[in-house]
Amino acid sequence: MPGSRNYNIAAHLPAMAAKQPATAAVHFPYKRDKNKQSLYQTYSYAELDQQSNRIAAGLESIGIGRGVRTVLMVKPSLDFFALTFALFKVGAVPILIDPGMGIKNLKVCLAEAEPEAFIGIPKAQIARLLLGWGEKSLKIILTVGSRWFWGGTSLSKLIEPFPDNHHYETAHTTADETAAILFTSGSTGVPKGAVYSHGNFIAQVEALRDIYQITPGEIDLPTFPLFALFAPALGMTSVIPEMDFTRPGAVDPEKIITAIVRFNVTTMFGSPALIRRVALYGDKHGIMLPSLKRAISAGAPVPAVVLEQFVKMVNPGVQVFTPYGATESLPVCSIGSETILQETRFATDQGRGVCLGFPVPTIELAIIRIDDNEISTWQDDLQVAEGEIGEIVVKGPQVTRSYFNRADSTRLAKIPIAGNGDFFHRMGDLGYRDEEGRIWFCGRKGHRVVTPTVTLFTIPCEAIFNTHAKVFRTALVGIGATDEKQPVICVELEKGSQQQEQTQLINELKSIAQSHEMTKNIHQFLIHPAFPVDIRHNAKIFREKLAVWAEEQLR
Repeated sequence: MPGSRNYNIAAHLPAMAAKQPATAAVHFPYKRDKNKQSLYQTYSYAELDQQSNRIAAGLESIGIGRGVRTVLMVKPSLDFFALTFALFKVGAVPILIDPGMGIKNLKVCLAEAEPEAFIGIPKAQIARLLLGWGEKSLKIILTVGSRWFWGGTSLSKLIEPFPDNHHYETAHTTADETAAILFTSGSTGVPKGAVYSHGNFIAQVEALRDIYQITPGEIDLPTFPLFALFAPALGMTSVIPEMDFTRPGAVDPEKIITAIVRFNVTTMFGSPALIRRVALYGDKHGIMLPSLKRAISAGAPVPAVVLEQFVKMVNPGVQVFTPYGATESLPVCSIGSETILQETRFATDQGRGVCLGFPVPTIELAIIRIDDNEISTWQDDLQVAEGEIGEIVVKGPQVTRSYFNRADSTRLAKIPIAGNGDFFHRMGDLGYRDEEGRIWFCGRKGHRVVTPTVTLFTIPCEAIFNTHAKVFRTALVGIGATDEKQPVICVELEKGSQQQEQTQLINELKSIAQSHEMTKNIHQFLIHPAFPVDIRHNAKIFREKLAVWAEEQLR
């Protein structure tokens, strides 16, 4: 409708290109010089807009237009950003899947998503053919790089007919129109495709801007490449760091720090594992990062000791913020390192859970009684009393409405509100609201351990043992029959802890268990060499796998 708001997330790009054409939109490291220094390629806003216009016109010419579900398997690069904006400009529906989720999950996800088009580098095209990805639905193939025997066309051929100054009119999309399908990390089961509307994306961007007071002209370092797509909407320049994005826990902290210093980065986003690597390195070498105005970390709780080390590197008053949310809804709550370090960390160490802060202004949050079954209609009496642990449910403009081709999962995750078409999304996380209105996280609903006498929650129990100097992290799992599980604490040691000290350590942990009412019935402790974790954040522990391992060990 002429004059109505265009909710297309890509509409911000031509607006920024008109406003500040020469400003850098994205810096990308493409190789190292003879002194082993990173060399960067840069797209200005005008260049990124022009290149994405050419690609958008090319995409339409081969049938990738409005509503066409399109797999994008291209490594972070200037092409990746131009392609993604081009897909949004034509109104196509990019399917974004983390390649780190494993071959088996990838095939399931691609079959479910029923893509009509596949854009990928040669390696992805070969994998697609060999493994049968999307073979029943794919009609259009586009290769970024050399096209070989698999048909379709290449990106370079696609844009040839269109001049550098080709104009393309961005599709005018509504708030509820499907924008993309983003797959969850699969940390608690098979990954599911969350259906994002254009309104969801806009609400996310506006919430992040308002909560963290981000202003145009800032420099962003997003270590999750998809977040760089928000930069034009926020008026920021993105600096893509030199790293393997599938292994944030193995990042070279020096490369992250070098990029921050070189470009005077004001905002960085990183998973807890990445923040930890940078904090340890900075603490060891006495590094300061005076340009940073804020750091943001999500995906899992960030230990207080890591926050303590990180804030030593920044100016007084600068905080590490830890927003809470999920692929289906982000952000939900937010808290800063100042509150954590001065107050809530002490309650966490005593087993009260991890404080998530207050719900963000655009989110309505409730805590409902724990139930593993579908809830067909919202009732106010589902809610539990203040201080009681239940499941966190949310509603708001950034909350996605459904999973693609997963009707059963959608019914299980959404609670319809009778009469108005609205709904609450069940986060699958457990927590409670304190007397101040803050939300505390107590772990995943599917990870709680129900014993014959008591229900144990992962985060509160684990925190009690995580205070031990030789413990890196712990994981509570249950073995045995449902509702009659035996609790076991799996322990991952800090690097350098001696294996021969294990018996003494376990005795010390048993003593700690006996000193807390919550953990006094936990008697089994097992040392694990390295916990299995999700690849996206390198922080979410695959407790299901640990439970199988623990059962084998105790058998």
